[in-house]
Amino acid sequence: MDLVKSNIDNLTSLWQFVNRRAGAYVIGDVFDHGVIDYSDWPNKLWFINAPKQSDIDVAKKIITSSSIKITVPYWEINGDDYRPLLERNGFVKVLEQVGMSCDLTKGDFLPSGIKLHKVKEKSGAQLWESLFEKSFNYRIHHKLLLRSYDEIEYLIAYDNASPVGVALVYNSGEDLVGIHSMGIIPKMRRKGYAEKMMRSILSDAIKKGYRYGTLQASAMGKGLYEKLGFEEQFLMANYALS
Repeated sequence: MDLVKSNIDNLTSLWQFVNRRAGAYVIGDVFDHGVIDYSDWPNKLWFINAPKQSDIDVAKKIITSSSIKITVPYWEINGDDYRPLLERNGFVKVLEQVGMSCDLTKGDFLPSGIKLHKVKEKSGAQLWESLFEKSFNYRIHHKLLLRSYDEIEYLIAYDNASPVGVALVYNSGEDLVGIHSMGIIPKMRRKGYAEKMMRSILSDAIKKGYRYGTLQASAMGKGLYEKLGFEEQFLMANYALS
C-alpha cells in the first residue's frame, strides 16, 4: 500500500463526502472544491493535478467570488512543488501540518479509561459542535454531522461523565482509517487526555480490523503521535488568498 497516497486519498475523500451530503461538491479537471456557507469546514479547493497558471487563475476567480473563506491545501503532486506558483499569485501559508501514518499491528494500544461516544442524534451533534469550537476556535456545524454520521464517526471523549474532547474518524474503503480533528477542550488540556483518547481510538480501530492509521499533525501534536508509533510521510501546507 502506498501510504502517502492513501493518507491523502482518505482526507480528500472525507471532504468529498461531506460536501456531497451538503450538496456543495464541485468536480473539476485539475481541482475539486466545495463551499458550505453555514460552516467553517471543509470549504476547501484542492488540486488533483499539479496546476498551471491558467488553473490558478480559475481557482482565484472561484475564491474571490465567494463570501466564505476557502483554504487551498498543498502537497507535492508527482514530485511537483507548486508552492512558488501559489505564492506568486498572492496565496499565503496559514497552517502547516505533517501527514503521518502508523502500522497498527506493531503497536500496543490498550484502551484507556476514556470512553468514546459516537454522535447519532441532534443533541450529541450540537454538543460535538460546541466542544470542537472550543478546541479549535472554528466551527463545524452540527447539520453536517447529522447528514453524514452514518459513514463518519464523530466521537466525543468522556472521562466518567465529563466531556474532554472530540475527534472524527473516517474509513475511505481501504484497510486504513483516518483520524481527523482530534482536539481537547482548553480546561482539560495538559492532563494526558490527548494520549488516552488516541489510545482508545486506535484500540477500537484494531478491533475493527484496520491495519493502518493516518492523520495530519500540527507541530504541537506531532510529538504525541510519534510517541504512539506514527511516522512522518509528507508535508501539507494550507494556503489562503491574501
